Amino acid sequence: MLKARFAAVALALAGAFASPAFADPVEEFYRGKTLDMIVPTSPGGDYDIRARLLARWLPKFIPGHPNIVTRNMPGGLGVAAANYMAKIAPRDGTALTAIFQNMPSLQAIGGAGIEFDARRLGWIGNTTNSPNVINSWHTTGIKTIQDVMERELIVGAPGAASTSYIYPAALNALVGTKFKIVAGYPGGNDVNLAMEKGEVGGRGSNSWASWKSGHPQWIAEKKIFILVQVALERAADLPDVPLMLDLAKNDDDRAVLRFISGDMGVSRAFVTTPDVPADRLAALRRAFDAAMADKDFLADAAKMDMDISPANGGASLEIAKSLLATPPNIVARAKTLMEGGAR
Repeated sequence: MLKARFAAVALALAGAFASPAFADPVEEFYRGKTLDMIVPTSPGGDYDIRARLLARWLPKFIPGHPNIVTRNMPGGLGVAAANYMAKIAPRDGTALTAIFQNMPSLQAIGGAGIEFDARRLGWIGNTTNSPNVINSWHTTGIKTIQDVMERELIVGAPGAASTSYIYPAALNALVGTKFKIVAGYPGGNDVNLAMEKGEVGGRGSNSWASWKSGHPQWIAEKKIFILVQVALERAADLPDVPLMLDLAKNDDDRAVLRFISGDMGVSRAFVTTPDVPADRLAALRRAFDAAMADKDFLADAAKMDMDISPANGGASLEIAKSLLATPPNIVARAKTLMEGGAR
């Protein structure tokens, strides 16, 4: 009896001392935590919807299963949220953001107000490589990009640093289109309302995935016409819509348009702060990859007609690095366009 009692005590002590050695430090860290999911837009757009979807599902796959709370931080066309991640948010893996796709490009051209380095952010993964598109509203009678070579099309944009301004301005300068850009709308949804009211005849940029999930009836009813797509490859369901690259008149212009199009590989990416411990960043990346392959997550996304064509965190980081490694002469020409020099 005494021997059995000693054995039980020894086993309990061994368990007590062995347990910490085998405990998962990442799981211990995240258990009971609440993470912030920062959205750089106002509520209701594609970035916001994707962030809230991921916030619902990612905790299932993060060790310790923390909660994630989503909050919106619009400002500076995405720069405010990216700066917050770089300078203010805790660097422990408890802050995430749906980073605007053009942040690496904006950094490359030395955009105003940038306090982040996209190469130092913790890239977790990208949810889709769906292209951005320029569209017209059906009442304009403009249905193709060739029509905009001959007739003026007024398109709306949130600001001169947004892709809704940059894309049509670049096409005006390098291709000869006749876009007239009206900037200053608070967000993309406001441009959509302006189209419906007849204030503008199109939108300078929106994700094709966003159109499919947010306004599928407009596509079905042919209320919008997709004029051009911005990516390095055509979307499978837009085979007859030209890439912006396809419209270039020479190799130099094509290189500039390739730089402007290059960030589509991180069109809906998620990052955390710099200097997150390597094991936590690796766990967040694994959780993201697992969520993107989960049948229940994919079913939830499908209910919203949301395109999911993911890339992992390492691939997303390499895209950011490649944009920042673009030759200076190409960046200089792109900078002129991206900062409104083609107005």
